[in-house]
Amino acid sequence: MSGEPPAWRPLCRLDDIPDGGAREFPPSPGSYSGLFAIRRGEAVVVYENACPHIGVPLNWAPDRFLDARGEHILCGTHGAVFRIEDGMCIKGPCIGEAIAPIPFRIEDGVVLVDPDAP
Repeated sequence: MSGEPPAWRPLCRLDDIPDGGAREFPPSPGSYSGLFAIRRGEAVVVYENACPHIGVPLNWAPDRFLDARGEHILCGTHGAVFRIEDGMCIKGPCIGEAIAPIPFRIEDGVVLVDPDAP
């Protein structure tokens, strides 16, 4: 054993997330919920794909997390509306709660997530 902390897990290349869009990632083994990432140019946010209201996946179809204007995250089950920048619910049954953010970093064009991420 080296005693080193586990390495950050590669999620995808930055270019794999459409600019102005979102991408879904399935749960890792042993996890219930997956992840999703939203990209705006070089800026990215990564969240757990679980509505804080009852834990259902947020998307209503593969990679469909955003409202028609691409300005907010929309829960496909309850219609809750979340801010992209911090995951805070601003409308719907879980107002005041937030989607769980996932620690990440970008290295050499690759989005890496915390090894403990779902």
